Amino acid sequence: MATEIEHGRAAEQGGVRPGSDGEHLMQRHLGTTERADRFYDDQVLDQLNPRMREFVGRQEMFFLASADRRGECDSTFRAGPPGFVRVLDERTLIYPEYRGNGVMASMGNIAENPQVGILMVDFTRDRIGLHVNGRARILLDEEVRAHHPEIPLDPAPGRRARLWVEVTVQEAYIHCAKHIPHMQKVPPQQRAARDWGTDDYRRKGGDFFGAAERATAPSHHARHPDTAPASEVY
Repeated sequence: MATEIEHGRAAEQGGVRPGSDGEHLMQRHLGTTERADRFYDDQVLDQLNPRMREFVGRQEMFFLASADRRGECDSTFRAGPPGFVRVLDERTLIYPEYRGNGVMASMGNIAENPQVGILMVDFTRDRIGLHVNGRARILLDEEVRAHHPEIPLDPAPGRRARLWVEVTVQEAYIHCAKHIPHMQKVPPQQRAARDWGTDDYRRKGGDFFGAAERATAPSHHARHPDTAPASEVY
């Protein structure tokens, strides 16, 4: 197998199949090519069919994978009310970028490398997932609304997008149900209100993993216990 790899990439092979050269190499090595081809033939589309479009339209969250020009990757989470990801047509979807911590990791990656991977998982109703891979571009809110005036202005100030990400679909396929846990939504009357766009340190999770505590040890700074250090305010 090593002889088929050049500089960390699988050597180019003849023929056009979905997927990467690397996955094709691993399929040959492990004897799964025939099984993979059945999946490619049966499940991998280059557009969103009607059932996929309906599925996307009711999701409240997804996971986003991106990488910079060097291939250094990042995975993040996006959430919003049902319909916050909008299907513009069978080959295009768009989602808003809400106010975050100011780092802009995903936006920075897309600016360097437009390839993204989206995974939507329905944990509560259908217990199924949908992968959407494609090329992304970043748009200003005014650009989007000029071309799509039907998109309503979100009433929650913390969900007023300055930027949108438009994704041109290259691959769309199922994530099977067999290992997806079945969860239940907490009834609305038992949920705490979501603080969209809040800058409240504690409501954002505080220093849950202790990273800021280490960076602001007493030997370096003395602070009131109810005050977040500067590195924690974003």
